[in-house]
Amino acid sequence: MAAHLLTIFIAAILTHNVALTYLLGMCPFVSLSRTTKTAFGMSMAVIFVITLTAVINWPVYHKLLVPNNSQLIYYIVFIIVIAASVQLVEMIMERFFPPLQAAFGIFLPLITVNCTVLAVSVFMVLREYSYLATVVFAFGSAVGWMVAIMIVAAINEKLALIGNVPQGLRGTAIIMIISGIIALAFLGFGGMVDVK
Repeated sequence: MAAHLLTIFIAAILTHNVALTYLLGMCPFVSLSRTTKTAFGMSMAVIFVITLTAVINWPVYHKLLVPNNSQLIYYIVFIIVIAASVQLVEMIMERFFPPLQAAFGIFLPLITVNCTVLAVSVFMVLREYSYLATVVFAFGSAVGWMVAIMIVAAINEKLALIGNVPQGLRGTAIIMIISGIIALAFLGFGGMVDVK
């Protein structure tokens, strides 16, 4: 069992990286990968929210929707849980951790519309994961998203320091090129582990 969970965790980071394999969460990925500081802030918020929503969505799906034959509305229910979780986190941070909430700024509300959060919960249903496997997969997917955005942000910062990027490729274009090259590198992990 532990080996299976470790395999799911490693696969979620490397071979099934949500940002580089499935190209999910690309809007905040592209807009917030300009500096490592903003990329790290968003990554921490994404890790927390993805793990929290998966922890909540699994019992909601298996204990509420499935027994009532309401599986057809699971997308809507998951989106409501995600929005509520983000609001709850934002209220808690505003009340107890004001400096941290100020540092995140707009990052936290952006997570509500980040399709990565929804995709992790949908994958949990499609792959028929147990509760523990769902938690491990959600955390691994969030860590994988963080690894991807941090690599791209670090390379982008280095290129900005060097200043050799042609004018037409600065900004979003160079981020997409870097992301594509990193995605090709992650394809090399393809045969190592699988999430099933």
